Amino acid sequence: MGTTVEAARVVAVGRDDEHRFSKPVVDEVTLVAGWGIEGDAHAGTTVQHRSRVARDPSQPNLRQVHLLHAEVFDEVARSGHRVAPGDMGENVTTRGVDLLGLPTGTLLHLGDDACVRVTGLRNPCQQINDFEPGLLRAVLGRAEDGSVERKGGVMAVVVTGGVVRAGDRIRVELPAGEPQPLVPV
Repeated sequence: MGTTVEAARVVAVGRDDEHRFSKPVVDEVTLVAGWGIEGDAHAGTTVQHRSRVARDPSQPNLRQVHLLHAEVFDEVARSGHRVAPGDMGENVTTRGVDLLGLPTGTLLHLGDDACVRVTGLRNPCQQINDFEPGLLRAVLGRAEDGSVERKGGVMAVVVTGGVVRAGDRIRVELPAGEPQPLVPV
C-alpha cells in the first residue's frame, strides 16, 4: 500500500541529450517504461554511464532516472556551497521524501501516471568537485557507526511511463517483505 506525504513533491525536472555533469531544468520530462527519460543521454535498457559502458556495455541500466532530494541543497549551503536543481545531474529533484532512507525496490509514483523503482544509491564521484571544489566532501559523510553516507541521491528504473512536472505529488510505495537497504549502483 502506498503512502502519500502531503509535502512530498517534485521540485524540478531535468534532462540532457549529452553526457554532461549538470542537467538543464525543463518544464516537464516524459518517462518511458523500461527505458528512462525521453531525450536524456542516460536512457536505455543497458548501461549508459560512460564508466560503466567501458567495463561492460551489456549490463542492465539500473540508473535510468536520478532523483535527488532538495534538502541536500539546504545542507550543503550551510557549508558555503550553492547548488540548485539539475546542478548535480539529477533528473528529478524532490522535497519531502527521505530518498536515502528508502529500501531497495521502493516505488515512487510521480504525478498522475509515472512510477519508478528505486534501485540504489548514486555514488558521488570526483565530478562533483569539478563542478564545485569541496562539494564532494559535503555529499559524502560518515554515519555514527563509521559507515560511509552517500548523499548524492538515488537511482531508479521506470516502471510506468508518464509526464512529470515541478509541483507533482509523490506517493511512496514500500516493497513487501524485509526491507533491503540501498547500496551504490
